[in-house]
Amino acid sequence: MTAIYIRIHDEIKHQIETGVFEVGQRLPSERVMAEQFGVSRMTLRQAVTSLVEEGILTRYVGSGTYVASDRVREKMRGTTSFTEIIQNLGKTPSSKVLSYQKTKANEVECDKLQLKKGSQIIRMERIRYADELPICYEVASIPYRLIEDFAKNDIANHFYDTLAHAGKKIGRSEQIISAKIVKKEIANFLSIKPNSAILALTQVSYFANSDETPFEYVLSQYVGERFEFYLER
Repeated sequence: MTAIYIRIHDEIKHQIETGVFEVGQRLPSERVMAEQFGVSRMTLRQAVTSLVEEGILTRYVGSGTYVASDRVREKMRGTTSFTEIIQNLGKTPSSKVLSYQKTKANEVECDKLQLKKGSQIIRMERIRYADELPICYEVASIPYRLIEDFAKNDIANHFYDTLAHAGKKIGRSEQIISAKIVKKEIANFLSIKPNSAILALTQVSYFANSDETPFEYVLSQYVGERFEFYLER
């Protein structure tokens, strides 16, 4: 005789396959679903957990359980804006700016951006979203002299488009990816559990000019279960 939780697992999976629950849709609460199936919450949770382990469902701390979406994928070739990546996948990009300040570049920023000591930068901290789902936390550092004539909104929400409209051609980028454990504050921003593994990306982007002037230094932390990088030769 098939275990009750397996029958519930199969029924939920069937509902997903037939469109009752769509990709990205939040499932009802455990209490509601347990009542619908006439089982205990423990039995319902066992069925849902098995679907999460199979990658069919995804749990987000403090948010709920959702039908798993395909991961956002970035090709590691050239320099492409986050907005463009998300739009190319048919998703809606958005950002939440946590801080935006003009300040002196630190030693690392001076080195990465080829700036003199004491140079001014804009340091911007923000969360990046795809269809309102948090994908990445990032801190971007940009030489102030390059963007002093632009409004904050032009930089915070349309940076690459703003550069293109100003006649700046984007060139190559240098990227380093590593795995790390997310800190509690950033985990809260990304709606994941503290101490979860994330993908850390360090990137320096350059203009396509004779001097290959660096225009952006970014430290990003991506939610691994929602984003992946791939190489193409």
